[in-house]
Amino acid sequence: MQRFARPRPRGLVVAAAALSLTGIVVLAGAAQAAPVTTQLAAENTPSVTTTDQFVDVRAESDGSPVRLDTRLYLPAGDGPHPAVLLAHGFGGSKESVDGEAKRYAADGHVVLTFTARGFGRSGGRIHLNSPDHEIADGTALLDVLAGRPDVVSDGPEDPRVAVAGGSYGGAFALMLAGADARVDATVAAITWHDLGAALFPQAASGSTTPGPYKQLWGTRFFTASLGPVGSSIGGAGPTPPSASPSGSTGSPADALCGRFDPTLCAELQAAAVNGRPSSGLAATLRRNSPRGTIDRVTAPTLLVQGEEDTLFGLDQADANAAGLAKAGTRHAVRWTDGGHDGASSNPGLDEAAAATWLRTYLEGSRTDPLPVPAFTYSLPVPRRSDAAPVATLDRYPGLGAGTQQLTLRAPASPAVLLTPPGGQPNSMTSIPGLGSLQLPTYRLAALPGMSVAFDSPTLSRSLTVVGSPTVRLRVSSTGPEATMFVSLWRVEGTDAVQQRALTAPVRVALTPGQPTDVTVNLPASVWSMAAGSQWRVLVTSTDSAFTVPREARADRVTLAAATLTVPTASGAILAATTERDTESLALAGGIVALLAAITASSLLRRRRRQREVVRDDYADVPLVVDSLVKTYADGHRAVDDVSWRAERGQVVGLLGPNGAGKTTTMRMMLGLICPDSGSVHVLGRPVHPGSEVLGRVGALVEGPGFLPHLTGRENLTAYWAATGRPAEEAGIDEALDVAALGGALDRPVRTYSHGMKQRLGIAQAMLGKPELLFLDEPTNGLDPPQIAAMRPILQSYAATGRTVVVSSHLLAEVELTCSHVVVMHAGRVVTAGPVADLLASDDTTVFELASVESLEPARAALAGADGIRSLDTVDDPFRPTLTVVADRPRELVVREVVASGADVVGVGSRRHLEEVFLGVIAASQPGSDDDTPDASLIERLRQVRAR
Repeated sequence: MQRFARPRPRGLVVAAAALSLTGIVVLAGAAQAAPVTTQLAAENTPSVTTTDQFVDVRAESDGSPVRLDTRLYLPAGDGPHPAVLLAHGFGGSKESVDGEAKRYAADGHVVLTFTARGFGRSGGRIHLNSPDHEIADGTALLDVLAGRPDVVSDGPEDPRVAVAGGSYGGAFALMLAGADARVDATVAAITWHDLGAALFPQAASGSTTPGPYKQLWGTRFFTASLGPVGSSIGGAGPTPPSASPSGSTGSPADALCGRFDPTLCAELQAAAVNGRPSSGLAATLRRNSPRGTIDRVTAPTLLVQGEEDTLFGLDQADANAAGLAKAGTRHAVRWTDGGHDGASSNPGLDEAAAATWLRTYLEGSRTDPLPVPAFTYSLPVPRRSDAAPVATLDRYPGLGAGTQQLTLRAPASPAVLLTPPGGQPNSMTSIPGLGSLQLPTYRLAALPGMSVAFDSPTLSRSLTVVGSPTVRLRVSSTGPEATMFVSLWRVEGTDAVQQRALTAPVRVALTPGQPTDVTVNLPASVWSMAAGSQWRVLVTSTDSAFTVPREARADRVTLAAATLTVPTASGAILAATTERDTESLALAGGIVALLAAITASSLLRRRRRQREVVRDDYADVPLVVDSLVKTYADGHRAVDDVSWRAERGQVVGLLGPNGAGKTTTMRMMLGLICPDSGSVHVLGRPVHPGSEVLGRVGALVEGPGFLPHLTGRENLTAYWAATGRPAEEAGIDEALDVAALGGALDRPVRTYSHGMKQRLGIAQAMLGKPELLFLDEPTNGLDPPQIAAMRPILQSYAATGRTVVVSSHLLAEVELTCSHVVVMHAGRVVTAGPVADLLASDDTTVFELASVESLEPARAALAGADGIRSLDTVDDPFRPTLTVVADRPRELVVREVVASGADVVGVGSRRHLEEVFLGVIAASQPGSDDDTPDASLIERLRQVRAR
């Protein structure tokens, strides 16, 4: 049965999908079509005849008619035959179970498959297995089978029929068996008992409060359910335009719910926002579950559930088994090592058990013993094997039988678990759908300050756990409620791994400051712990798979009892592992992959070295930018033939208006993007993404980024550790002096102001004392005293033979800090040079006048005079100035301006950098040529400022 061997996430219940909705599934409906009969051959079986037809079922609550798209499979040979009603998973269709249907038909059964209400070409809306809709549809399909002469009859309108399905279809099978006594056998795989408890799980023993929402499963279902209007989910083909549900207009408002029932959709959307189900939604989810009718199931039932399942855990199958036992119904429980998170390693055994179960009870047998073991479970796949050993017991023991006690060690004092504001960052213990990969996620799960671990002593002998371990925690909190996530890890040496990537969420109400004891039921599964290993119980304040509180909170967590209670079982081994040495194969494959990666990397490095041009003549020059060009996909040339260089001991200001190309240039200088042409050399070595020479460069570009729950000191230490360089090379103490944060260094960064983060970012860029330092708007967020304190730091840093490149909009600060400037405009360098040369000159005289009216007589007195090269006026009403460039002595120029009658209030030879900057930018504007002499400089400067 393929549904066991390869679970389909899109064939699962997607109540969770709707919980994260901003839009939902597609609009599709029932199509009018005549029955179609075709001959199909099942694989390695006699021919099977199939017939496609639509079946009328109960209308929607608004009166809209509903027809289900069905397919009938007839086996070879004369009938009558027992029947199987086969259900698909959420988002699927009758096509999803075609392979299973052919196998059942080849085994001598009439098989009826269907596309559930609200999916594919069937009409109606999705109600998530509502007794009044989807389950009532199942009763109508049993009526169809009852009316066929080729189906074995047990009485009037009573066909001999089994119902089977997985996940969404599994719940359908159990609920239909509880609602209609005509069902003679049931196989329900990887499904739920209580949909609300499955989507809002609560691991605190005895608590009835809904737990956190499984947001990653919801997101996964939502994205898997998306599709263009007029298409279906699950490969059932496009929906004809005439098949849209009644009332659908295809408007954006309709797209919010797609084919979901509007009332149910609204409740699910509210739960996605609030992280909790309303009382109405909780009641609906309970009603749409086997929970309410499991004690009315009389049909022998095989429950198949996955040990690697973060959606519907073993606790759901255990609750279904308890309901069947209470009703006295024959049943068997099978734990496969697959589930929603991975495929079973023994699909053939799972398929054979299901086929045997249905064949036995469709033949009319109700005698003991059961046709399969009462309880079957899979042990973890051992080394040198690719299949799990399978053990059996003659009774199902539940989740807590045969317990043993293991000692746990707690820290000397209760650990404090922080929940950061906004709930970020999140611990990561598992990824839905990838749990079986045993990813090395411990460092991502045990985040500093957000986790606490309790370890057992080293095991002296191997131990196998079958069921749900329990641990008692003592919790107090600053808030009225605590949310935690508890997981089980195996520790061998310094490595900690999750044999089963499962997590127990806990939400418990508290009185702030008062401790409360909580018994936590860890996820049920099967673990094998070898002698020499340890058990570790990890408690975290967040988990990326769940919705977590966004309010900041601190919890104190310790052990209420220093023991871990583990259930054990000792079953007879039914299936041994395969002989294939998968460990050696994996090792060989890993070695081959590693060699291939090394070879590819070597070839890539060789090609890069061949392509690189090392300039020995630049070996002592910190930075050379040569003819850089960068054009984006829309045709905009952001950088156009830019060339300049920075020498040792210089503090270079990179200036330009917005859109000048500064950031693009800086990104190319740091190897973050590649130029279309041109080159950047640092100390003679070319710069490109991954250049080794970038290890000698420090940078703060577009603001700092830190882990908010770590202190400033811890952030710097973690950053330097990530470089892999020796700790003694970091120069952290010197960097901390630059940050000048005092006692705040040992506070979490989330408490820092913007300016404090900026200073810490500058300090981080200076770790290791890089020979070339890039700072993008370094004074952003600093107050005037801090800005003033930063000047000598940068100047003294450059004075040691290093180079600093500063990009800034504070021209007055650049004037006081930088030794050189490069001014860019429209992707080009318009001027460059020492600040002193740009601001002062023997041939330049700057007059500051009392009023704008004094400009004209002063200008008239000099215009056309011998030796006057240029006159520039700034008619700023608050500071009108006249700048004169002349080949005659300054005293003669001053005498003539004073003689003109202009009210002179100041004379100097030094211009401000802002004046130079705006002047060269204005001069590069269109319309600034000599053929427009009447255009005043101030007008051109206003144009620049307006940009």
